[in-house]
Amino acid sequence: MTQNYEKLPQGSFDRIPRDTQQAERISKPSVSFWQDAWRRLKKNKGAIFSLFLFGLIVIMALLGPVISPYSPNSQTITHANLPPKIPVIENLGIFDGVGTLGGKEVDLYEMKNVEQNYWFGTDGLGRDMFSRVWKGTQVSLFIAFAAAAIDMLIGVIYGGISGYFGGRIDDVMQRIVEILTGIPNLVVVILFIMIMDPGILAIIIALTITGWTGMSRVVRGQVLKYKTQEFVLAARTLGATDGRIIWKHLMPNVLGVIIINTMFTIPGAIFFEAFLSFIGLGLQAPDASLGTLINDGYKLIQYQPHILAIPAFVLSLIMIAFNLIGDGLRDALDPKMKD
Repeated sequence: MTQNYEKLPQGSFDRIPRDTQQAERISKPSVSFWQDAWRRLKKNKGAIFSLFLFGLIVIMALLGPVISPYSPNSQTITHANLPPKIPVIENLGIFDGVGTLGGKEVDLYEMKNVEQNYWFGTDGLGRDMFSRVWKGTQVSLFIAFAAAAIDMLIGVIYGGISGYFGGRIDDVMQRIVEILTGIPNLVVVILFIMIMDPGILAIIIALTITGWTGMSRVVRGQVLKYKTQEFVLAARTLGATDGRIIWKHLMPNVLGVIIINTMFTIPGAIFFEAFLSFIGLGLQAPDASLGTLINDGYKLIQYQPHILAIPAFVLSLIMIAFNLIGDGLRDALDPKMKD
């Protein structure tokens, strides 16, 4: 079987030189782990909205007591139990200073000859609720962030040492964690607060007595997972010390899990502080936190519901925002979620 090949004229093809540098060039820009995580986080609309919402709450918690013309603890008995009244918005029929008295709706500001406007109303002692709500939010956030930071610090160090060295050290350290975990957290916190004088410091210490155990277990599990990896063995072969291996090689790989766990710890600390203040074991009068404000409003819910509704609404927003941010960070920092 014969085939006829048509001879192509010379010059029909041009020789293309091979450029090795161009062949190895990466067309897409390289991104770091954190840049890729931020790119994925931006795609989560709920997390981004919650991030801006929480940022707004933090700004108001810092500036609210400053921009308010009234001190959070100053009392004006003649202005007691006034409903919210906000200029301009009052024209819409809401936040207009109208309250119920004797089954009838009356303008309490006009009846008491009050010329000032209290945006969030006043409590039973005539204290401005706007400044008290944001001051209470500031205190609650400070307690939660301080407790979460201490939990993270103790938990990371304890769990990192326990997981890295293993053996008898790990056994002893984990038995201590199991003992602390076996004791009901609420009982420990209540007993500790009863020993100390109620206050911000007592609440922070009480929240961190057993709060770090969860973080330590998470970090220990991650260290056990990574310490047998090739990059750790290579670092040990090159003569790296145990401290350098833990902080320079293991912790950067565990950092994502630490951040996620901390983000879920903060709302728990906020809620626990509010619970302690609500049952009377938190801050004492006249200091304000979201828990004490909710406790005060609970007693007047039938007559002045705004005293309970406003701090409860702020607390709910913080809890929802933190949980959505935590979910977004969990998805963004998980390598399995890469698209």
